[in-house]
Amino acid sequence: MTEPTRRQMLDLLLESGESTATLLADGLPISRQAVSKHLAVFTRVGLVESEKSGRELRYRLNLDRLDSAAKSLGELAAAWDRRLLRIKRIAEAVAAEQPRS
Repeated sequence: MTEPTRRQMLDLLLESGESTATLLADGLPISRQAVSKHLAVFTRVGLVESEKSGRELRYRLNLDRLDSAAKSLGELAAAWDRRLLRIKRIAEAVAAEQPRS
C-alpha cells in the first residue's frame, strides 16, 4: 500500500465520520483484506478507533490522536528546517572563503 493510499483511507474516514473495511475498500485501489490490515495498524497506534456493530466493525478517526501526531510531525519538520538552514549557512560561508579562479 502506498502512502497516498493510506492518506486516502484516512481522508475517507474523515469525510464519512465512520466506515467499515468493506465500504472503505470500495473507494480504494486495494482489497478489503488489505484495508483491514491497515486499519488494524491504525487502531494499534491509536489513529483509528473501532466499535462492533452487529457483525461488522465500524471505524472512525481518533481526531485528538491525529492532531497530536500532526503537531509532532510539524515540530520535527521545523527542527529539520533549522538544521538544514544551518548547513546551508555553513556551506555558503565555506564557499565565500574559497578563492575564485
